[in-house]
Amino acid sequence: MFTSSSESHLHFRKSSYSSARGQDCVEVADAPGVSAVRDTQNREAGHLAFPSTEWAALLRTSAR
Repeated sequence: MFTSSSESHLHFRKSSYSSARGQDCVEVADAPGVSAVRDTQNREAGHLAFPSTEWAALLRTSAR
């Protein structure tokens, strides 16, 4: 996990997997070779970074 100070180069967007009501929101940012994920309501907690290949595999699995 990275701290918020390392997020300056990341551009987070609301994930399409987030709830429409605004609760349970997740934000995602893509960087070369990495996908970062953070909780919208707890941005100060930092984010988790995953290799892009692993993130893509997770999305393929959850789309089934």
